[in-house]
Amino acid sequence: MSMKNGDSANVSRIDIDVHTGTHVDAPRHFLEEGKTVDQLMLEDLIGFAMVANIPHVTAITESNLDNLNMPVTTERILLRTRNSDLWAAGETEFKKNYVALTADAARWFVMKGIKLVGVDYLSVECYGESYPAHEILLEAGVIIVECLNLSGVKPGTYELICLPINIVGAEGAPARVLLRSIPDNRDRLTESGGGL
Repeated sequence: MSMKNGDSANVSRIDIDVHTGTHVDAPRHFLEEGKTVDQLMLEDLIGFAMVANIPHVTAITESNLDNLNMPVTTERILLRTRNSDLWAAGETEFKKNYVALTADAARWFVMKGIKLVGVDYLSVECYGESYPAHEILLEAGVIIVECLNLSGVKPGTYELICLPINIVGAEGAPARVLLRSIPDNRDRLTESGGGL
C-alpha cells in the first residue's frame, strides 16, 4: 500500500529466502532433526566475541586459526578476511574466490568449544565444495552467522548482539548483528560470569 496512491497507510511486503543478507544458520539447515532458529539459546547469540583479522589467505585453515592466539575463554568468533574489502568497495557482483573455511578449520572450532562462528561473506563454505564446514559446525551445535559486514571493524573483543528473526521451525533467519565496544570494567564483568 502507498499513501501516494491514495491508500490509508504505507505497507511494504518482503518475500525472501531466510538465508538472505546477514543471517543465522541453525543446525536444521543441514540436519533433519537439528535445532531450528526459534530453538537457539539467546545466551549463545549474545555475549563476548572476538573479531579476528585474517587478511592474506585464500581459505581459512586450522594453521591460520592456531596463529590467532585466541583466549581460551572465547566462545564466539567473527572472521574478518579480504572479503571485507568487497564490502568497503561497495562490490555487489558475486565473487567465486571468496575466503571461507576448510573442513579442518571447522573441526578446530568444534575442538575449541566455540558456540558461534561468523564470516564476512555469503557462506562459511568454499565455493564449489560440498558442505563439510556447515555439516561439521552444525552437527556440533555451532551457530553460523553469514554475510557480516566487518569492513570497518578492528580486531579485538566486543559485545556481540545477534538477533535472528524468531521464525518458528525455520533452519535459518535474517539477523540484526551488532558489536559494541567493551566498557572499561570488562574484567569485572568477565569474573562475574561473562554475560553482558
